[in-house]
Amino acid sequence: MKHLALQRSLLALALIIWGAILVYFFYTGRIVKYLAPDFRLIALAGGLGLIVVGLFNLLTCRMAANCGHDHGPEDTHDHESLDLHPLAAIAIMVLPVGLCTSWTTDGFSISALTRKGLNDSPAEAGSLFLSSVLPPLTKEIIEAQHPANSDGYRTFPLMELFFSSADPEMRGLVGGMKVVTEGRLVPDPDRPDQFRLYRLFITCCAADSRPVPIIARFPNGAPEVEANSWISLSGTITYPDEGKGHEPVLEVDFAKVTEAPMEESFMRGY
Repeated sequence: MKHLALQRSLLALALIIWGAILVYFFYTGRIVKYLAPDFRLIALAGGLGLIVVGLFNLLTCRMAANCGHDHGPEDTHDHESLDLHPLAAIAIMVLPVGLCTSWTTDGFSISALTRKGLNDSPAEAGSLFLSSVLPPLTKEIIEAQHPANSDGYRTFPLMELFFSSADPEMRGLVGGMKVVTEGRLVPDPDRPDQFRLYRLFITCCAADSRPVPIIARFPNGAPEVEANSWISLSGTITYPDEGKGHEPVLEVDFAKVTEAPMEESFMRGY
């Protein structure tokens, strides 16, 4: 019975640790890097549920349990034997999660972003559908929707600049405008003379996230900032075709380091 009590208590501790990690990610805010808003309360509820089940199992680990069917006189089998030592089992269940939690940077490397589509053009990303669903627009409507700031630059979400390049009408209306937008700035892996400004688009979780980028060029010299820094760029937007279809290119006049927003994703209001 001692052996079974130890085994049950260790497995119960594994459940508690798993649940505590989910609760920790929720209350520290780290969960915004991994889950879209609609799924965060579900993760919290799951973490609390694991803790409750783990505590129940821990408190009842010494109680005898009925397996629900009769055993014959020579039948000595049980339903709780493990092929592994209990300590080895809990190490396999807990150590990888603990190490990942402590070592992760809560972000993607440039190589991972590249695999996820950092260098894709809007045409390759399948944004052509916008040309058929957007209502007719005029330059006056766009200017009314994006008022100019005191410096004469109109604020555009980066996502809007990315997807508008697939629509000839939008390219004609927005091309040449002075705009300001923000995102994470990284060197362009394909061309050392330009950068990519991107934000992550998350539908459900970090696993399905993808970067939405525009090209940033600095005629007056690029700012000296670390890769993946959040930055606000002001300049003129154009949509040249340089072999990959029309891509949004921002000719930057000036840049300003900015604080990261609470959300990484283009969910409601972004």
